[in-house]
Amino acid sequence: MKTLNLILFFTISFFGGIKEYNTNNLLTDTELERFNSQLIDVKTMIHSKSNYNSKIAFFVDMKIKSGKNRFFVYDLENDKILDQGLVANGSGSETNVRGDLKFSNEPNSKSTSLGKYIIGKSYKGMFGKSYKLFGLEETNSNAIMRAIVLHPYSAVPEEEQDYYISNSKGCPMVSEKFFKRLEKIIDGSKTSIILNVYY
Repeated sequence: MKTLNLILFFTISFFGGIKEYNTNNLLTDTELERFNSQLIDVKTMIHSKSNYNSKIAFFVDMKIKSGKNRFFVYDLENDKILDQGLVANGSGSETNVRGDLKFSNEPNSKSTSLGKYIIGKSYKGMFGKSYKLFGLEETNSNAIMRAIVLHPYSAVPEEEQDYYISNSKGCPMVSEKFFKRLEKIIDGSKTSIILNVYY
């Protein structure tokens, strides 16, 4: 265990980790540890391919309940969170225990799929402008077939709340205002932005 912690310390030191969190609410120690572990994976993957955006990545921590900010826009160069917002999980991910989620890559499961995605081109769908998501792992490889996309929805609130927010059919669904902020980043990027959904 000591060896594992030592490896993790040197890896975070090399690849970086959150140094500054410029929002009102701080991540808990557990959330921060989980985030930094995911950050190492994403930075390693980005370093291996030149067609990924090396400045910005998106992270979604599905362990955080849906009424709280759990979608993070991260500055990979300066190691800090730039923006945050609410994001829905799929209705099929709900269990009998509120807040405990399950995940699936199966068609018609209406579940959230974990893993890293490439954010693809936008298109006009039933929710307006949306972005195609391409799953990069076995856990989300059916994203295109399942029509899992990043899209806005009017029922997703802008501000944090104590209640759970509405569910999607498996898509990472955000508020209209937050989507507009994400849209500027995505459309302004010349390379593919990574979206990492984890639990």
